[in-house]
Amino acid sequence: MKLIRLATYVLFALFLTNCGEYQEVLKSKDLDYKFSKAVEYYDAGEYNKAYPIFDELISLYRGTHKAQEVYFYYAHTLYLQKNYILAGYHFKNFYKTFPQNDQADEAAYLTAFCYYLEAPKHSLDQAYTFKAINEIQLYINTHPNSEKLEDCNGFMEELRSKLELKSYEIAYQYFKTRQYKAAMTAFTTTVSEYPDTPYREDALYYKTLSAFKLANNSLESLQNERFTEAKTALNDFEEAFPNSDRLEDLRKLIH
Repeated sequence: MKLIRLATYVLFALFLTNCGEYQEVLKSKDLDYKFSKAVEYYDAGEYNKAYPIFDELISLYRGTHKAQEVYFYYAHTLYLQKNYILAGYHFKNFYKTFPQNDQADEAAYLTAFCYYLEAPKHSLDQAYTFKAINEIQLYINTHPNSEKLEDCNGFMEELRSKLELKSYEIAYQYFKTRQYKAAMTAFTTTVSEYPDTPYREDALYYKTLSAFKLANNSLESLQNERFTEAKTALNDFEEAFPNSDRLEDLRKLIH
C-alpha cells in the first residue's frame, strides 16, 4: 500500500512539474525557445501541446522565412490530430502561398489525402468525396512524375466506386418506393455517368422493370407511349446483356 501511495505521489509531482514547464513555455517571450519546445512536443507525439504553440507562432513569425516552417508544422499537427478538414485547408494554403518551398509538393499531396480521408461512406452526403476527387486529380495533373501516383489512382478508383454505389442506390430506392418515373431517370443517370460500373446490368434491368410498371399503372391514354418506352429500355438491356438470365422474364412482361 505504501509503495502504491509513493508511486501516486511521484506521478502527481511529475504531472505538476510538466504542467508548470508547459505554462512557462506558453508564457515565454523567446520565440526560438517556444518553437524548439513545440517541435519537441511534436516529435514526442504530444500534438495537443504542440498545436497551440505553433498556432501562436504563425502570427509572431509572420513575414519571416521561419513562418513557412512553422506553418507546415501547424498544418501537419492538425493532420496528425485527424482534423482532416482544417489540415487539408492549411496544406492547400501552404503550397499555394509558398510554391517554391521544399515541402510544397508534400503539402499538395497531403491536401488531396486529407480530403480522401474525410470522404464519408457511400450512404452519407458525398460533397467531400467530390472535393477529394477534384484535389487528387489536380495533384495527378500537376505532379505527373510523383512516386505517389499509384496511390492516387487507387484513391480515385475507390472514391468513384463509392459514387457509383451511391448513384445506383438512390435509383433503386426510387424503384422500391414505386416512384417509377424518377427511378427510370436515376438509373439512366447511373449508366450514363458511370458506363463501366459493376451495377450496369442491375441498373438497366430495374430501369426496364420501372418502365414496364410505369406503363402498366398509367392511364389508358398514356399506356401506348409508355409501353413503347419500356420496349426501348428492354432493347437497350438486351443489346448490353444478350446472355443475361433476366432477359427471358423481361420479354414475358414486355411483348
